[in-house]
Amino acid sequence: MRALRMRHRDDSLIGQVVAANVVLVTLTLFAAGLVGGLDLSVRTQRWQFVVLALVIVLTFCVNLWMLQRRFGPLEHLIERIERIDPSEPSTFEIAGDPVDEIDRLAHSFRRLLQRVDDERRRSGKLVLRAQEEERRRVARDLHDEVNQALTAILLRLEALSQDTPSERSAEVTELKRLASQAMDELLNLARQLRPTALDDHGLLPAVEAQLRSFGERTGIVARLESAGDPRHLDEEKQTVIYRVAQEALANAGRHAAARQVDLSLVVEGDAAELRVRDDGIGFDPVAARRGLGLEGMAERARLVGGELDLRSSPGSGTELTLRVP
Repeated sequence: MRALRMRHRDDSLIGQVVAANVVLVTLTLFAAGLVGGLDLSVRTQRWQFVVLALVIVLTFCVNLWMLQRRFGPLEHLIERIERIDPSEPSTFEIAGDPVDEIDRLAHSFRRLLQRVDDERRRSGKLVLRAQEEERRRVARDLHDEVNQALTAILLRLEALSQDTPSERSAEVTELKRLASQAMDELLNLARQLRPTALDDHGLLPAVEAQLRSFGERTGIVARLESAGDPRHLDEEKQTVIYRVAQEALANAGRHAAARQVDLSLVVEGDAAELRVRDDGIGFDPVAARRGLGLEGMAERARLVGGELDLRSSPGSGTELTLRVP
């Protein structure tokens, strides 16, 4: 790596210009000596040669200083570009003395980043729509086909129980219980995949239904405060907010050992902020970032131009905030 960096430095534009200037200064010095007929064996001409050499060296130093001053912004631009994370939206600004060519290059790269970011959001929204449509299709198939098959099995078992001998009735009753349990789990899975309330009634009723189901399933007190009208949000934003709330509640139920979870949803125009706060055991966000679905939630937030903020520490609960511009 060190050799690679050194070769890159030797092959850089400023290195080539400096090398060319050294050659030119050397040639100029000898050419001036030849044209001026300087004879280094003559004492007085030695001083003339020294003065000439000093002038040329001074010229070279000034030239080198100007090169560094001009190429410095280019080095800063390269370093800034190398620090960019393509997966993260970022502002691109260049500090230092303004140089027309560097400013034009920075402006072009800024526009390129903007186009890349716009394309990432566009393709991400398409992926999000495709995922939700597939969830909707699977949920519909589970509800309409698999659930009907289980219902038919349950009806057949009910009919069978009428003619079953008493010594086999316990087995039939157990089969009926298992079929009913499978139906309940299937319907719950279908609601998790794509809640009908989100399609039929909108974001707020879907979140409220999710909270009720969460409270019944875990015994944790879940409360919701809302302000504004979520109907002003487009479908992608509503879907992202619902999925983040769903994942945050799942994490609170599985890992937080919380007694209470508070949700706050504030909508202003086409912007929204979702805040999920629990009083659980908390955790170290850096150490436990993987495995909690946080990367997926952050990626969903980026797809609609939003950001996800997570704050937690052991013993102090967890607060997750989603901001959608």
